[in-house]
Amino acid sequence: MTTNWNGGSASGEEPADLRLARLQQRILTCRQCQEQGYIATAQPIVSGRASDRIFVIGQAPGHRSVANNKPFSGPGGRILQTWLERAGFPPGYLHEHSYLSSLTRCDPGKNAQGNGDRRPSAQELQLCRPFLDAELAIVQPKVVLLVGAMAIEVFAGKARLEEVIGTSWERSGIFFLPLPHPSGVSRWLNDSAHQQLLQRALALLAGWREAYGL
Repeated sequence: MTTNWNGGSASGEEPADLRLARLQQRILTCRQCQEQGYIATAQPIVSGRASDRIFVIGQAPGHRSVANNKPFSGPGGRILQTWLERAGFPPGYLHEHSYLSSLTRCDPGKNAQGNGDRRPSAQELQLCRPFLDAELAIVQPKVVLLVGAMAIEVFAGKARLEEVIGTSWERSGIFFLPLPHPSGVSRWLNDSAHQQLLQRALALLAGWREAYGL
């Protein structure tokens, strides 16, 4: 079945929640990266509903998220939830009302230095991208949060975080908002000027929440 950015299917008959359920099942059973030797064991995870209006795109789930079968279930998820609350969203909104996705769906493992997750390769991104595009087509969110440099780069091209955090753009009626990665490994937010850029981004998100009843 083909999908497009207005959320329709080739037949135009099947409801969005059923199409999403079929897609999520395909994601959960995918073993392409394992079969091609990029990762030892494929354990893809999914989380979200067709009715969600906030769509979060990260780099890849970490080991804690995979173990819990819940994206953003580690410290980064808790920080991201506090950012949502600073924008006026209620506690629990991240996991209860946001579609949580990522560029790749399995834990890529630790990087060579052992102080963070490995950056998925271009080949891994290519294998997973059709899933992400199909999710966006079905869910049709109002706001997409691009969390971390890699997600930002995929949708906006290479840029320094200082150049994009606090900005946004609209495409096909969807607002895209870059955010820094809410990780303890990153030191970017230690700079007070960068904190101000984050606050500017959260102010944009708060405005959309009020304008569109998110």
